[in-house]
Amino acid sequence: MPRPVTLFTGQWADLPIETMLEKAKQFGYDGVELACWGDHFEVARAVSDDTYCDDKRALLDRHGLRCYAISNHLAGQAVCDNIDARHQSILPPHVWGDGDPEGVRQRAAQEMIDTARAAKKFGVSVVNGFTGSSIWQYLYSFPPVPPDMIAAGFADFAKRWTPILDEFSGLGVKFALEVHPTEIAFDIASAERAIEAVDGHPAFGFNYDPSHLGYQGVDYVDFIRQFGDRIFHVHMKDVWWSAVPTAAGVFGGHTDFGDDRRYWDFRSLGRGQIDFEEIIRQLNRVGYEGPLSVEWEDIGMDREHGAAEACDFVRAVDFPPSDVAFDRAFDKEVQG
Repeated sequence: MPRPVTLFTGQWADLPIETMLEKAKQFGYDGVELACWGDHFEVARAVSDDTYCDDKRALLDRHGLRCYAISNHLAGQAVCDNIDARHQSILPPHVWGDGDPEGVRQRAAQEMIDTARAAKKFGVSVVNGFTGSSIWQYLYSFPPVPPDMIAAGFADFAKRWTPILDEFSGLGVKFALEVHPTEIAFDIASAERAIEAVDGHPAFGFNYDPSHLGYQGVDYVDFIRQFGDRIFHVHMKDVWWSAVPTAAGVFGGHTDFGDDRRYWDFRSLGRGQIDFEEIIRQLNRVGYEGPLSVEWEDIGMDREHGAAEACDFVRAVDFPPSDVAFDRAFDKEVQG
């Protein structure tokens, strides 16, 4: 069977959930990956109101859609981050509180635990999100960064996330980190180290998204090969990067998305450089059968046009693995 094609609602949270579901169905999607902001999926209500999850499922049913994962990137970001004024704009008031950094981190950790509880009540087994990082600021090593400072960052990640992951595990829910710049893991090497930091915790894995790897020069197909058993969810998102030098390189030059001086930009599916054929082949090899969730971002295209064409693109590029060798007809044992 083809994998379900879903739409991540994070970039659509300015719309009421019912409007969003109507559009997702019109675009041709099988389901949605609900963001835990706006009114799309409200963690506090899901935990405290016994009717909330039933009502949300009924709403999905009325639109002929399913949900396979919920995503709480915003609260997750604050668990390990060095908190500053930027975080107030992305966090719910009860997590931000008085803005004291350590208090914010602790409340964010509790919010992630509550997200796992909400997922359990809602009937999904995967929560996607971010972890934040206390050491992202040390990405470029000048002044020289002693190895023990980086080690301390991974230790901080383990200290803060292991209790969260234990709660996830007890609930039968997986946490899928979207490997991404500004997180504890942003490429293959840092993903390996993150797994080691939490002693291979069974609840810790990845929301695979090639768009955050390709422009960095990371082998995004090898990522699947190496971490296939820890890929709990897949984002389908494309990215373009320049074949020639640009004014703003990989680090972006403090330019906005869409600036024509940039070296890279997210693009609607099929309009960037990501080789989705090889991604599907590798997902087949590792046995991934979950949803292919479109995270649509393209600063130069109308989002409704883009979301519809992205759905068609994913359906066209996906295919099931073979259950027989193409030259099986020449096997003498088969021929008798």
